[in-house]
Amino acid sequence: MNNADSVVSRRHFLQGSGAAAAGTFTIVAPQLVRGTEANSKVSVGLIGCGGRGTYDSGIVQNDPRAHITALCDIFEDQREAAKRTLKLERPAEYVDFEKLLSSNVDAVIIATPPFEHPRMLAAAVDAKKHIYCEKPMGVDVEGAKKVIAAGRRCDSKKNISVGFQQRYGPVYLDAYKRVQEGEIGELIAARAYWIGGDPFTRKPYSDPKVEHIRNWFCYKDTSGDFIVEQDCHNFDVLHWFLGLPSRVTGYGGTKLRTSMEILDHLSLAFEFPNGIEVNFEANQMSPPGIGKVGEEFVGTKGMITTSRAKTVLTPGHNWNEAETTVTLNSPHDITVDAFKAFFDNVLSGRVENVAERSALSTMIAILGRTAIYTGKEAVWKDVIGV
Repeated sequence: MNNADSVVSRRHFLQGSGAAAAGTFTIVAPQLVRGTEANSKVSVGLIGCGGRGTYDSGIVQNDPRAHITALCDIFEDQREAAKRTLKLERPAEYVDFEKLLSSNVDAVIIATPPFEHPRMLAAAVDAKKHIYCEKPMGVDVEGAKKVIAAGRRCDSKKNISVGFQQRYGPVYLDAYKRVQEGEIGELIAARAYWIGGDPFTRKPYSDPKVEHIRNWFCYKDTSGDFIVEQDCHNFDVLHWFLGLPSRVTGYGGTKLRTSMEILDHLSLAFEFPNGIEVNFEANQMSPPGIGKVGEEFVGTKGMITTSRAKTVLTPGHNWNEAETTVTLNSPHDITVDAFKAFFDNVLSGRVENVAERSALSTMIAILGRTAIYTGKEAVWKDVIGV
């Protein structure tokens, strides 16, 4: 399959949704977005009271425009821990997420293990809630396509936002603007990386079913492996800046983290549109304090390096001469920017639906995982089916 064929097939896939890869925006009257006054607090229910869900909810609690009013988790200790951390006195509590969705909350945060995201997002769409769903959009192609289908049938007055917070961080927005305006010339190459330590500690549980869910990160069927669960962030940035890849080859394995069934290191080589080759490297076995996360975009006139903390522009290719470097630093965790944008939309009537673009970013990770697992080149059209 040549580049032209791959671009045409993916363009047809995107056009079939009636939405651009960058996400769908509509404007509706603010009083129609919610059933209450547009300047009242947004009532938010948390589905999944683990570490990430509680962290996200802390950001919500610090936003004067919103508050957490309901918690849902199948494990009572998780709900109790979230109540303590968030200092919630009498939130509504649920074990069944569908019962939370049938309540009168305006919006939900979905922060359960990744394999649950497709069905829970679809149910939240059908319940006509505003949705902030943590990444990734599933652990397999079937799940990601379910998210796309849900996004297409979503109420036009409801937001679907996803925890790909780079899309909202000032540092990334600045870098994207510079690339689009040609500050580094024509893009010719890129690379991305997530180098760090093991973020998860496996704990023993007597019930095998409970163990599998509570140690979800350790298993392929619940986490999608760390390339899907974690590295989808990098792939969303590459999707944003470059488009969708046509093919990938790669390798990976397990050297240190033998207590889990997932990889602990990997390396990939992608082909993106316009013949741009992208190298990607990741591991979760580096010593404490050693880490590097971000992307590099090389153009004919210079290079931009992106990360959650800062953007660095290095103009020119005459490396023997001192060059001026422009740096923009992020004042805080860019997850704050993502939630600010979410509530801006909910309260203003500007509606954003990013289900499709987020599912496609997740599929890039799945494509890379396929290449590693099979030991063969993985082609977008063959693996993703479009």
